[in-house]
Amino acid sequence: MNSRERIFKALNHEEPDRVPYDLASSTWTGITNTAYQNLRKFLGMEPEEPVWSDVIQQIVIPSEEILDRLNVDVRGVFPLTSHNWDVWAKLKDKGDFWEYFDEWGFTHRFPKNGFWFSLVKSPMDESDFSESDIVGKYPWPNAGDKQRFAGLRKKAIEYRNSDKVVFTKGLCAGLFEMHQRVRGMENAMLDAFMFPENSDKLIGKLADLKIEFWDALLDEAGDVVDIIGEGDDYGTQQSQLIDPEHFRAYYKPHFMRVLDFIKKKSPHLKIMFHSCGNVRPILPDLIEMGVDILNPVHVRANGMEPVQLKKDFGKDLVFWGGGVDTQNVLPNGTPQNVKDDVKRNIEVLAPGGGFVFNTVHNIQAEVPPENIMAMWEALQEFGKYSYA
Repeated sequence: MNSRERIFKALNHEEPDRVPYDLASSTWTGITNTAYQNLRKFLGMEPEEPVWSDVIQQIVIPSEEILDRLNVDVRGVFPLTSHNWDVWAKLKDKGDFWEYFDEWGFTHRFPKNGFWFSLVKSPMDESDFSESDIVGKYPWPNAGDKQRFAGLRKKAIEYRNSDKVVFTKGLCAGLFEMHQRVRGMENAMLDAFMFPENSDKLIGKLADLKIEFWDALLDEAGDVVDIIGEGDDYGTQQSQLIDPEHFRAYYKPHFMRVLDFIKKKSPHLKIMFHSCGNVRPILPDLIEMGVDILNPVHVRANGMEPVQLKKDFGKDLVFWGGGVDTQNVLPNGTPQNVKDDVKRNIEVLAPGGGFVFNTVHNIQAEVPPENIMAMWEALQEFGKYSYA
C-alpha cells in the first residue's frame, strides 16, 4: 500500500496496512530547526541549511532523505506568508534581539538567546477602533498575490507523482487569533462587548482575506492538493479561551463562510481544522462547519481524553495527531516513557481507521533525538493493523 492509499483509507475511516505518519507537512505537525539538526546528528548525518516553513516558530521542512527514511506519508507545500516570506532579509538588529515588522503591521522580536519569535506590538491596540480603521486606514496585505504560490503547483505535482498526499494551509492564523494580533489580546476579549459592530466588521474582513487567498491558491493548485488546513486556537489546558456561545455568535459564522467557499470551489478537498487545548464543546460545531480532520488531539487537556473522543466523534472526525504528548513526555520522559505513551494512544485512536499519527504539536528544540526515534520505533511496532 502506498502513502496515498494509506492516508485515504484512514481519511475514509477504514484501516490501512499501518497507521499513516505525518512529520512537517504543516506548521502544526512540524519540527523546530534545533530539534531537526540534533536528529540529523543522531542519525549520523551532516548539518543541513534549514528550509523554513515558518521562521516565526522556527519550523523547518526536513529533507526528502529524512522523510523517506522515516516513512512519512504526507508532504506539505507552503505558500509565502508573513511567517516565511523574506523574514530573515527584513530583520533589524536591536542589540539583544532581532526585530521583524511583517505585512500585517505586526512587530515580532527574537531574543538572540531564544528559540522563536514573539509578537510584541499590535497595529490597532491603541486605536479608537472606528470603522475607518478597518476599511480605510489599515493597509491590509494583498491576500491573493500570485507571488505567494510561486513553484507551489510544480512541487505538489512532484509529491503526487511519488504517491504522497499533499497538504497546504492558509494565509494566516485563525479569526480569533488574528483578531488578537490586530487588536491585542485584551482588546480582542472586550471588542464584542464594547464595539460589537466593528468587532464583527474586523472578523468579517479577516474572513474575506482568507477567502481571497484560498480563491487564488485553489485556482493555482486546487487540483493537485489533497488536504487544506485552517484553524484557530480556542482551547486552554482546562477549558476554552472564550465561551462556546461567544465562538458561535462571532467567529463561527465567518469561518463557515471560509470553509463553505473552499468546499464549493474544490469539493474533493479534505479540510483539517487546528485548535490546541480543550475544544470538546465546539467539536459538533466544527463538524457542522464541514471540518473533516481535527488537529491535534491534545491528549492531556481536560475533555480531550482519547477514549471518549474516539467513542463520541470517531465516526465524524479523523484525528490527526495525539500520538505522543509533546508537553511533558516527549521532551522530559525516557525513551521507554515515550514508547509507552505512543502505544497507549495508538491502541485507542487507531482502531477502525480515522487516525494519522503525529505528535500533539510541533517537536520543540529541547526534545532529545533519542525520544524522537523512540516515538518512531514505537509507531513501527504498534502501528501495524492486525491483518497487515
